[in-house]
Amino acid sequence: MKTRTRVLTGTALAVALGAGAFGAVSASASPAATTARAAAVSGKKDGPSDKDFTTTTHLTVDAATRAAQAALRAAAAENQKVTVAVVDRNGNTIVTLRGDGAGPQSYESAQRKAFTAVSWNAPTSVLVGRLAQTPNLKDIPGTLFLGGGTPVQSNGAPVAGIGVAGAPSGDLDEKFAKAGVDALGK
Repeated sequence: MKTRTRVLTGTALAVALGAGAFGAVSASASPAATTARAAAVSGKKDGPSDKDFTTTTHLTVDAATRAAQAALRAAAAENQKVTVAVVDRNGNTIVTLRGDGAGPQSYESAQRKAFTAVSWNAPTSVLVGRLAQTPNLKDIPGTLFLGGGTPVQSNGAPVAGIGVAGAPSGDLDEKFAKAGVDALGK
């Protein structure tokens, strides 16, 4: 390999590595560093004030898992084979546990029931009644208006949803989802 080729290859490699390192640093920058950068760009000395941010409450993975396991135990106590999903306030799945022998359709159904419950801050059994007045609710992507979803609340606000699917009725699914909610805070 000629010296010129080596130099050009080495330079290209250094540039690529530098760009990758910059991307990694930028992607993992702390909120304080991001605020400082935003202040520098905007010309503000102090950056955004505290009133520009909100504080939210989220379930931990441990709490979501504890709730899902409690729901599975409640179902198993009644010989029901179900799947349990716990989603956060934004509808993102925190944990899904598919019980032994649960049907393949139960996985997605549990997630959609949990999403629906947290989205409207109401049990999905209550929301089923609203379809009579507003039938197009069922057309909202990701929702499932069947009993079995229950919101998890903190100070009256929804912070998560628990969905259960696979039992022969929505009433049973919802009973098991409530067992998951009840397991929180213990």
